[in-house]
Amino acid sequence: MTNTANIFLPTGSIPVAPSVRSNRAEPPFPWVGLITLSAAVFLSVTSEMLPTGLLPEMSRSLNVAQSQIGLLVSWFAFTVVLTSAPVAIWTRRFPRHGLIIVVLIIFAVSNILTAIAPTYEFVVASRVLGGVAHGLFWSVVGAYAGHLVPKAQIGRAVSITVAGGTLAFVFGVPLGTAGGHLLGWRLSFVILAGLMLVGAVLVWKFLPPVARYSTGAAASVHAPKTRQPRDATVPAVVLICIITGITMIGHYSFYTYIAPFLLDGLSVDPELLAPMLFAYGVAGAVGLLLVGTVFGPSPSLGLILGLAVSALSVSLLAVFTATLPVAIAAFVLWGMAFGMLPPLMQTRMLHAASPRIRDTASAFYTTAFNAGIGGGALLGAVLIDSVGLDRVPLVYVGLLVVALALVVVTDLMTQHRARA
Repeated sequence: MTNTANIFLPTGSIPVAPSVRSNRAEPPFPWVGLITLSAAVFLSVTSEMLPTGLLPEMSRSLNVAQSQIGLLVSWFAFTVVLTSAPVAIWTRRFPRHGLIIVVLIIFAVSNILTAIAPTYEFVVASRVLGGVAHGLFWSVVGAYAGHLVPKAQIGRAVSITVAGGTLAFVFGVPLGTAGGHLLGWRLSFVILAGLMLVGAVLVWKFLPPVARYSTGAAASVHAPKTRQPRDATVPAVVLICIITGITMIGHYSFYTYIAPFLLDGLSVDPELLAPMLFAYGVAGAVGLLLVGTVFGPSPSLGLILGLAVSALSVSLLAVFTATLPVAIAAFVLWGMAFGMLPPLMQTRMLHAASPRIRDTASAFYTTAFNAGIGGGALLGAVLIDSVGLDRVPLVYVGLLVVALALVVVTDLMTQHRARA
């Protein structure tokens, strides 16, 4: 990933509100704090996706079908969708810094419960607990980076934070899977729980507390309660959430089933499947690096290019299935282009939202993102059963074109209003 109410920082902490310009020199870029956030994201995403790598072992141990273990990811994602906004609103008065620590501890408890689960139903309950924590985590983390840096550096800060999620796919899940194969899936979750507790200590030690408002805004807590006018940035936030949902539905309608597409559609040797997925993850990391170094100050341009190149590369992948070198090049290019999209969409959302609603906006962004994951996997399954796997990438391209059109139209409208 908590609404328009103000919060208080712990005694002795110093609020960080760099978005308010002053005549003094800007503070140094908060590398340590952002890397700490990135580590927390790494652990969160690894916890979310680890069952996919340990699916056979968990299936045998819990005496259920492998598809039931796969549904653990769905339970997790849809819990995030259902609970992200209400839990974020419920915790709106809590300090953001302390919430991240509490969430990491809840993650640790969730993974311990998964490790000791005697039945499949117990695992489902533990994953639901993790999903609640995950939704709150992203509603806080999504806005946290924006409070640590000036507005012009938000793209760079978000790319560093989101890098933890990319590294979770490249290293976290594979390493957790390998550990599960060697030591047993339960011990793999125990180790992850221990790392969550270490992450909580690192956040407590190295992540600066933040205030969601300028220092003068806190005094308004004691002012008489009056009806606040509607925030003018709400429509822009709603639109970027719609764009995010459309993009994620398209992506996960195809990527969820990328393994059978590579094996059957491209006739890739099964031994090359893991290296290709690793190459896709590394390409995504390159896209993330481009956001931090090139497109951070211009998220709209980067978003347009990312969507356009994603559509082009997936089109090439669908058309040149019989020409393996072209298809592999298109596959890697797709990984790089899509790697740009999540941080750019989040950056665009943080640019669009006023500081007063950033946390709430992040909660709804998280909801849209996870709804796209669950909805995309469902759409892909329906398409495969009805029209075949080879048509799924074409539907994905169509949804990318819709998202691209929305971005371009809204940019043109914004420029028109600015000239008026």
